Amino acid sequence: MSATARVFQTTLVGRELVAERTMSFRFDKPADWEYRAGQSIDMTLLDPPETDAEGNLRPFTISSAPRENVITITTRLRDTAFKRVLQTVPFGTEVKIEGPFGDFKLHRAARPAVLLAGGIGITPFRSILVETIGGGSLPYRVVLFHANRRPEDAAFADELRALERKDPNLTFVPTMTAMADSAQPWDGERDHIDAAMLARHLGGVVDPIYYVAGPAGMVQALRTMLVASDVNEDDIRTEEFSGY
Repeated sequence: MSATARVFQTTLVGRELVAERTMSFRFDKPADWEYRAGQSIDMTLLDPPETDAEGNLRPFTISSAPRENVITITTRLRDTAFKRVLQTVPFGTEVKIEGPFGDFKLHRAARPAVLLAGGIGITPFRSILVETIGGGSLPYRVVLFHANRRPEDAAFADELRALERKDPNLTFVPTMTAMADSAQPWDGERDHIDAAMLARHLGGVVDPIYYVAGPAGMVQALRTMLVASDVNEDDIRTEEFSGY
């Protein structure tokens, strides 16, 4: 499928809180615009009611799947003018989009995939899994680890569990690293993603390709951990999220 970058204007059509302090924003998708699951866009606010030193342009990974009829971005709600404007402007407000960009996609080879996401780094994996499973099933085993501080912070958790039930090739391993701050019960993993956690859940997963998405520090730490565990650097694909 072609996915050539272009510039166009579109309108805000919806927004939804998908976790505490995390919101999805939906925009009209032009009928002639295409992208691949896992790609990103640059979004510019047009004549916003307020701005600040960070400006009116932000890069976002697209959290919707190409088979869905909207362009969705999902972001933490930091206290910036850009985020305040997105939360308050009326539906129908126009924005400028440039893209798509990037090549963060599942491989074609018949090898398993291990997906490691931190916080809002889940967005490309949500797009990839909804697109692939929505079209049939995963072509090989995929194990998705998603680290958050608390269940309250975990975007798309219910949807990912539903995808796991739908496709036997998908295993979803959420982990919460600050349950002392949570009001919800939790009986799953409670540690940061590390070699020991991978070993607990990757029995029978032979020669996988690893995909890592999240804050830059986490991505770098997980890459270092994987290389120290004798994973070939050519088998590690990364996407860093900064300033989200």
